[in-house]
Amino acid sequence: MSFRLRAIPYTVKKYFPAFRHKNYRLFWYGQGISLSGTWMQTTAQAWLVYELTKSPFLLGLVGALQFTPVMLFSLVAGVYLDRFPKKKIIMVTQTVSMVLALLMTILVFTEVVQFWHIAVIVVILGFVNTLDMPTRQSFMIELVGKTHLTSAIALNSVTFNLARIVGPAVGGILIANFGIAFCFLFNAVSFMAVIVSVYMIKNLKIRTDENIVVRKTVLKEIKEGLSYIRSKAILFRPLLFVAIVSTFAINFNVIIPVFAKTVLKTEAQGFGFLLSALGLGSVIGALSVAIYSHKLNQKFLIAVMPFSISIAMILIGSSSHFYIASSFLILLGISNIMFFTSVNSTLQLNSEPQFRGRVMSVYTMVFGGVTPIGNLFAGSVSGAWGGRAGFIVSAGVVIVLIGLCWIFMRSKKQTALCTD
Repeated sequence: MSFRLRAIPYTVKKYFPAFRHKNYRLFWYGQGISLSGTWMQTTAQAWLVYELTKSPFLLGLVGALQFTPVMLFSLVAGVYLDRFPKKKIIMVTQTVSMVLALLMTILVFTEVVQFWHIAVIVVILGFVNTLDMPTRQSFMIELVGKTHLTSAIALNSVTFNLARIVGPAVGGILIANFGIAFCFLFNAVSFMAVIVSVYMIKNLKIRTDENIVVRKTVLKEIKEGLSYIRSKAILFRPLLFVAIVSTFAINFNVIIPVFAKTVLKTEAQGFGFLLSALGLGSVIGALSVAIYSHKLNQKFLIAVMPFSISIAMILIGSSSHFYIASSFLILLGISNIMFFTSVNSTLQLNSEPQFRGRVMSVYTMVFGGVTPIGNLFAGSVSGAWGGRAGFIVSAGVVIVLIGLCWIFMRSKKQTALCTD
């Protein structure tokens, strides 16, 4: 297949150096199209489940089912992803995801879809994502090398969140005017973009010495990876914060549909635009990190952003007007992406090559693997006390737990100084 990418302007290369690499540009373009479809399906799936069941708890259960495999098997995936070419793994996982989206399309088009159908499909998708998510994270360094890794991670967040803007907005329009099935169909077709783009990637930046792996038992390699993370505060602390924020704050697929319907009294199109507002804020945050990465203090952002996320959630939960809530969702998106992009960069840049796959598998586990617990928590709170409580209670829990972590770490540091 012959394909030529257009030259990238000097200004773009200056501020976004990852775009200097053709392989990264291919991946970025393909991901942008595919992720738009993914967000359409995410929007449609949440709306479909709530329409079928009218239950915030079952809506949360779907998220729990999808991410339970990530929680249980990410550590194993981290060991194996370094044993096989990441390019091939991504092509396989994306192809299976496309087949699952086609199956959902058929079920909805034929009007036979039931809750249990969705539950089974999301569990299978969860197993696919268990391997796909850490593989794509680790693939970045093979596309651009270590020098431009931070730029690549930030730009990857940009495309993810541009898709979060476009996907839910278009998805809401499709649901309102043509039906839910078209969202699943578009997602299935969109997978072809990333499959083709990954196929075209050549000459990856893989160092020979980074691929020399002494094979041990899976359990031993998992234990070594966890011990390595625990021994380095620059890795352990961000992962601990991610676990807290991901469990109790990042449950938007559960909280926002309930909040949209019960508090803002809006339908599918309004729900889609609320998600797009969150995505807009995330794009602003990602671009800020990409452009000013050499000036931003990532340790400071990792420390402060969990509190900023919580404050934004409290403001949203206190809102009764659609546009005010949308404005605070933009603020939430900015805080959210600045936090997670800073953590991602810190982990990859401070991990030794032989441990990077396992470090990123732990990141995947605490980022997405805790979703079953978080979704059930958010669904239960929203079901018992309403859409407002879903935001406010979750934010309160994050503030308390992060605060306790800081108190404990400061106390431990002072004890160590006294001992010395």
